[in-house]
Amino acid sequence: MATTPHDADMAERCADCGRETPHAVSVEILTESEKPENVAFSREPYRVSECQVCGATTKIRMNNA
Repeated sequence: MATTPHDADMAERCADCGRETPHAVSVEILTESEKPENVAFSREPYRVSECQVCGATTKIRMNNA
């Protein structure tokens, strides 16, 4: 579930390509716990970046509490 209506293209360094390439960047709320009783309390925002050249995706947790 993305929090933005559409992805925005940004130039970033891609670890797989080894150069600056256009990336689709979005913020997603991901569930970290696999236990059903903890699902409601384990949702965290992640920055998701997808290289538009090779398709590599990186997810970085935005809240390190």
